[in-house]
Amino acid sequence: MHIDDTRTEPLLAFLGPTELWIVLGALVFLFGAKKLPEMARAMGSSVTQFKKGLDTPEEEPAKQIDGAPGSDGDTKS
Repeated sequence: MHIDDTRTEPLLAFLGPTELWIVLGALVFLFGAKKLPEMARAMGSSVTQFKKGLDTPEEEPAKQIDGAPGSDGDTKS
């Protein structure tokens, strides 16, 4: 039997409806039906904030950690 290692499709493209139902069932079993909408909202909010962070330029320079080289409290002899 010959195995074709030259396929270019991603492996997730082979997920069918049966596999998706199994994954959904596992999620409901692990987290419970009440927790899933809460988790989905949190993920959506996180994605929205991430995209917003990519679109807006950084308003202030990154704050330096105390004691790091180049900070105001750095003492060199």
